[in-house]
Formats: sequence, C-alpha cells, structure tokens
Amino acid sequence: MLRTDDGQTVKLSEYRPTDFILSGVEMTIQLFEGRADIVTHLRLQRRAGVAADAALHLDGDDLLLESLALDGNIVAPQNYEATPGSLVVSNLPESEPFTLTVETRIVPEQNTRLMGLYRSNGIWCTQCEAEGFRRITYFLDRPDVLAPYKVRIEADKAAAPVLLSNGNPVETGDLPDGRHFAVWDDPFNKPSYLFAIVAGDLDAMLETFTTASGREVTLGIYTEKGRAGQAGYAMDALKRSMVWDERRFGREYDLDVFNVVAIADFNMGAMENKGLNIFNHKYVLLDSNIATDADYGGVETVIAHEYFHNWTGNRITCRDWFQLCLKEGLTVYRDQEFSADEREPTVQRISSVRRLKAHQFPEDQGPLQHPVRPGEYREINNFYTATVYDKGAELVRMIATILGREGFRKGMDLYFERHDGEAATIEDFLKCFEDASGRDLTQFALWYAQAGTPTLSVSENYDSAARRHEVTFRQVLKKGAAGTGTAPMPLPIRFGLVGRNGQDNDAPARASGPASVDGDVILLEGAEATVSFEGLGERPYLSVLRDFSAPVTLEHDQSETDRLALARLDPNLFNRWRLLSDLVGDALATAGRRPLGDQTAALGDEVVDAILASIGDRGLEPAFRAQVLGLPGEPEVARQVGENVDPDRVHEVLESARAAIGSKGMALFESLRDELASDAPFSPDAASAGRRALSNAALAYITAGSGDAQSAVDQYESASNMTDRLAALAILSHRFPEHPATSESLDDFYKRFETDELVLDKWFALQAVAPASNAVEAVTRLTEHPRFTLRNPNRVRAVVGSFAAGNQVAFHRPDGSGYRWVADRLIELDKINPQIAARIATTFRAWRSLEPGRRGKAEETLRKLSESNSLSKDLQDIVDRSLK
Repeated sequence: MLRTDDGQTVKLSEYRPTDFILSGVEMTIQLFEGRADIVTHLRLQRRAGVAADAALHLDGDDLLLESLALDGNIVAPQNYEATPGSLVVSNLPESEPFTLTVETRIVPEQNTRLMGLYRSNGIWCTQCEAEGFRRITYFLDRPDVLAPYKVRIEADKAAAPVLLSNGNPVETGDLPDGRHFAVWDDPFNKPSYLFAIVAGDLDAMLETFTTASGREVTLGIYTEKGRAGQAGYAMDALKRSMVWDERRFGREYDLDVFNVVAIADFNMGAMENKGLNIFNHKYVLLDSNIATDADYGGVETVIAHEYFHNWTGNRITCRDWFQLCLKEGLTVYRDQEFSADEREPTVQRISSVRRLKAHQFPEDQGPLQHPVRPGEYREINNFYTATVYDKGAELVRMIATILGREGFRKGMDLYFERHDGEAATIEDFLKCFEDASGRDLTQFALWYAQAGTPTLSVSENYDSAARRHEVTFRQVLKKGAAGTGTAPMPLPIRFGLVGRNGQDNDAPARASGPASVDGDVILLEGAEATVSFEGLGERPYLSVLRDFSAPVTLEHDQSETDRLALARLDPNLFNRWRLLSDLVGDALATAGRRPLGDQTAALGDEVVDAILASIGDRGLEPAFRAQVLGLPGEPEVARQVGENVDPDRVHEVLESARAAIGSKGMALFESLRDELASDAPFSPDAASAGRRALSNAALAYITAGSGDAQSAVDQYESASNMTDRLAALAILSHRFPEHPATSESLDDFYKRFETDELVLDKWFALQAVAPASNAVEAVTRLTEHPRFTLRNPNRVRAVVGSFAAGNQVAFHRPDGSGYRWVADRLIELDKINPQIAARIATTFRAWRSLEPGRRGKAEETLRKLSESNSLSKDLQDIVDRSLK
C-alpha cells in the first residue's frame, strides 16, 4: 500500500480558509467488477485576496489520476503535479469561476481499510469520515468546504439493483449491457465527509413519516438479503427520534427520503451521511432470539444519535476536526436526553456516568490525555475518543444546568438560526448561549481547552448554636500528559440538604467567594468558596453533585455513617446509587492495595447490608436495583488503586466482594428470582428489560455466593430469549471456565447460532474475556477458528479487543505473554485495517500504573512496536503517545 501521509502534526493555531471556494460538485460513479471509475466536476473560484499565481492543492490518498480537464479542456502536464497523496493544479483563472474535471480509477474490492469506497459481501459502500473522500477522488477534503452534490451511480442491475446516495432521488433508468443508473441530488451544502453511496442487492423495509408541518417522508432501512424483517425495532426507534427532535428541539427533517443501510463490515457504529445513514448491522438488526436487552438499547441510542446529527453535524457542521466535539459531544448529549425521556431517567444517567468513568476518566489520567478540543493531532481518526464524545456531552449538560432548560433551548434555537448551513466553532456555539442568556461563558470555554479531570473537595461544618451549616468547595486540576492549563473552571454543583425525614430542606443560602447559588445549583467559579445555609435546627445530610452535574472526581469529608444514611434517605435516586458505588469503590481500592492472597474482607458488613437493603426495596424500579448491584469493573478499580497495580489482586478482590454479597444475600436473591420469573412473551420495553436485568444480576450473585453452577446451567437450558441465555452463558464462562457444563453450553450455543454472524461475535467475545489460567492459549485458538477473520471489524473487536480490554488477568499476565499476543495481532491487523488496530492499541494506556514487573513487560512490548518500521501512522501515533 502506498503511504500518502507522513504523519505531520496538524495544529489548530495554523487554521486558515482554503484559497479556492467550492460551489458545487457533480459526480458520475461507474461500478464494475474489480474497479470503479469516478468522474468529478468541481465548480471552483479563487477566493478574494488570494494571489493570482496561487495553485489549487487537492488531497488524495492512494489515488491514480486518469484525466484532468479545466472547463472541458485537457490540462497540460506542466500545469499540474499528481501523486497518490495530492494533486496540485496551477495556471488557473484569476477571478472568474471555473470547472475542474477529475477522473480517477480505484479498486473497491482491495480496500480493506474500509475507508473511502470499498466493496464487502458484494455491496459497494463508502465511509468518508474523517478523511475517506480523498480515497475516492482528489478533493478539498476538509469539513469547512461545503457544497451541494449531484451524484449519478451506474452499475450492473443484477449485481446492484439498489443504488443509493445522499439527498433526494431525481432520475433512474436502464443502460446497455444489463446496467442501470440512478441520480441523486442533495440540495444542502455539506462537507465531503458526509458524502455516501451504497450499491448492491439489498432488501428493504419501507415506511412513511409525516413531519410536524405535514410533509410526508419516505423512510427506508436496507439490509442484506433476508434480514429486513429484523429492522422493525430500528424503524420504530427512528420514528420516535424524529418526533422527539421536533418536540424537544423544534428540528424537523428536511428531505423527501431518509435511508438507513445496515452492513456487516463497518469500522464505526454508524455514520450520519446526509439522508443516507450507514450502520454497522449490529445497531440495526435484532429480534429476541439473537439480541439482548443491551442490543435493543444500543440500536435505539445509535439510531437516534445518527438521526439527530441531521441538524447537529450535518446542517451545522464543524469548521475543522479540532471542533469534532461540536457535533459529537452535542449529539451524544441529545441522544442521552432522548433515552432519558424514552426510558427511566435515573437509570439512563447512571449508565452514562458508568461509561464516562470506565472510559473517559482513565483517558483523562493517562498518556492519551487530550482536551475536549485538542490543539493538535497527527492522525484525526485517533481523536474519536471518549473525551470528545462523552466528556463533550458532559460540557453541554453543564451549560444546560447553568442556564436552565428554557435558557438552554433559547441558546440552541439561536445556534440553529445563526449557523444553519455553516461550519461552526466552539466559540460560535458558546456565543449563541451568551447572546441568548446574557451570561458570560468566557471562563466556561476553559473546559474545552484544559485536559484532565478536576478534583472537587467538599468539607462541612455545622454550627448548632448559630443553626448554620457551612460547606466549603475546592477544585484542583493537575497538569497531565497533554500539558494544558490548570485554571479553575465553572463547576455547577447540584445539591440538596436532606433531613432525617428524607426530605430536602429549603434553607436560605449565602455564598462567600467566587460562587453563586441558584435554586438547587451552586456554581463554583474559582478555586475555593464557602456556602452557608441558615436556620437549620439540626445538622443536615449534604447530598452533593446530584445527577453528576459536573465531570469531576469527588472527595467529600462525609463519614461512612452519613453516607450510608444518605444512601437510604436521599430523595435523589442517582445520588443513592453514587453513594453506594463510591463506598464500594473506596473499599475495593483499599483492598486492592493489599498483597495478593490477603483474606481481609473487601467490603464491610455495613456496606453489604446497605446494598441488600436497596435491592430488597420493592418501591424502587428493578432497573435501578440492578444498577446498584453492578460493581465497578476491574479497570475502574485499578484506576482507583492508583499505582503499583496488581491485576490479579484486583480480580481477586472483586470476586471476593461478589461472593460476600451473594452469600449474605442468598435468600433475597433467590426470592427475587422467583418474584421476577415470567412466562410472558419477550418485550424490549424498559420495564421488562429492568426486570430481566435484576433477575440476571441476582443469578450472578447466587452463583458467586454458592460456588454452584447449576442455576446458571438451568437458565441456559430453559431460556426463551437471548438476554437470559447469554447472561447464563456469561456466568458459566467467567466463573466456571473448567466446568464440563460450560464447554457443553458453548458448543450448544455455537450450533444454535452458527449461521448468524452477530451472535457468533457474542460467542467469540465471551470466550475472549474468560479469565481462565490458559486464557492466552484459548484466545489463540479462537483466532485459528475458521469463522475468525481479521477483515471484519466486529469479529476483531469480539476477540482481540475483548481480550485486551475485558480480560485483565490474561492481558496483564505477569510473564508478558498477553501483551505480546495483542502486539502480534496489532501488527497483523495494521496491514489490513489501521484504524481498528489503533483503537485496540489504546488498551495499553494504563501501563505506567502497573506494578514494576508488568510495567516493564508492557513498556518493552510498546517499545518494540514503536521501533517497527512498518506501522501505519494511525497505530504509530497511539503507540508513541502511550510511551510519552
């Protein structure tokens, strides 16, 4: 493969507009077996003030120029220079518009990177974000170059009866030799990363939707042959998303058609191309036989997310890739709000915070740290991170908390009005909220520029004589790998003063220092401030950081007794969960610092009793109680341990905690299983999913407490849906890897579902994360299985990704064999799909926190990778930054 990029650093500070303005694109794409011929007409004009002798620089990636014409005339060789990575054209008109016609030929069948135009399973498909369009034709391939597109696709009618692109269909027809064509017109300005075509023999589910203004829109979900019937839930989620966006944000869909295509080989979860969303089929296809409740939730969220991009990402896009959070963080916030409205809000918020702490907090504290808006990058694909998506969403949520729902909506309305059809920046976004609310957000902008997770310290002092409760807040942001600033940032702290009756006290508040109080929100704007509450007849319980109103690490001087009491009394359910979660996390981290084999109980009886009390409270939703039972994962406990982490000890501590909870709560868990049992047909609704979640959590604790696999075996054999079947199989493979029933159940599962690739991914992943003593050898055998391939991203993630991220004992094996095994797979994968290789390589990010032996093995592995002379810039970037 030709290297077309030297990996030079791109800097935000060096941004400048293009020398030439693009006003329109017309393309003809002819698809043949073994090649695609692309003719692109670019309507261009030199920007005012640009020197008359300035050349036009177009991006390419592994391209071969077939022909070049200016206003219909072939360009002389001395007036251009073409390489696989660029096309430079000189002697262009000084001021008048002109049309440049570029002809390229590519081979989609050989494009294993799955970027640009590729062919997989007989289907032609594109993925152009972030810089894939330059693999199709030479172009000004950057997000601030916006234009309408008109696209003609030609292909063999038998091989590709379906021809799709962005916008509205305007013409179809037959051609000689059994070929046909379709023309699509997208009237809205868009950047090249939103360009898309799909061509193939596809089935379709077609329905209609009537917008709030009465326009009828045709909705289509296209799938591989025979699978359109599994798109019903995705179609329902799409319609609900459209209704919600009209109601919540006043955003109506704007084209005559909206199409979704589900394909097997896709690097991302999905892509929001204007009017033609392309999805990894795992986020579209499901029914109760092949999909879990988590799969249903994933489909609903991703369908909504990509649809919401129509306005936050498509109609308003980002000026440059440094502003990526402007579309992704904002749209994650929108999909989280949609899920909260569609399902149980507290449970959805807990799920979002769990994900943030499991993925973004470690990123913020490790060598791959970067601000929500980075200042520079070598490879933009490596910045589609939890920081951009999840922390970016938290920043939007803080703005909504500070301004209130009405104020936030006014700011969003102004943003849509002011920047529709433009490529915007973070400054543009914040200015809309400033203008709509009259509030200065200059200091808030630091959240986008400073990397790291602030620590919020809270201390309390109650004066019974004065009937006053004083609370002092301090924030500290330490400099990390990104080397950005550490100035205080605005922290909205949602709070309550809870009395012994479980009710919030409405006490007058007065702030001393850089802080203000507005209702139930304290806004801390400096390093330290004190808030005094007056007229309190007794010392209240301070419920702080409700609903995780700011993405911080909380250090509260609250006693364990007060935390346990508040976990029972707090009217804010999120904080009940957080208090129990923090108690558990602190105890596990303390235990994790003791030597391997230490028999001291990881959790005290009081904490276990508090957990069981919440689980036994029938007044709480089953889904919430299931969340209470969800202990932090091994990587999160390791992060809290801090340094000299022994992954074997972390695993030992977690297993001990599960056994303790299971043993003490055995009778409760067994009664819950009986209570939650149901013969009703499967339904993916939130209430039913919550009952299954609690029942399966109870099953996990029963097996942990008893050490007996039989209840899991029984559930596997009797399960009527994938959620229950997979839960039982996960317990067997994780807790009883050597049990005969485990291998029998895994074999049975394979035979039942060997024709369904999505279910086989689950089968592969379960075995990859099983913490058996021979796990490295077992995962090696999985890569030798005839159904394993490095060419399918889902299968790679199921095996290599699951092992590296989810099997902490085996990945961190003391002899370093886990690290070496992953590194060897990365080298193989990098030659096929560098983007996926780079994503998996991020699992090495916490290597410096390990105990010395493992730390040395991990560093040795990374240095060998770094010194290889054959790595892609994607993988090289991650490895080199990990070693900083």
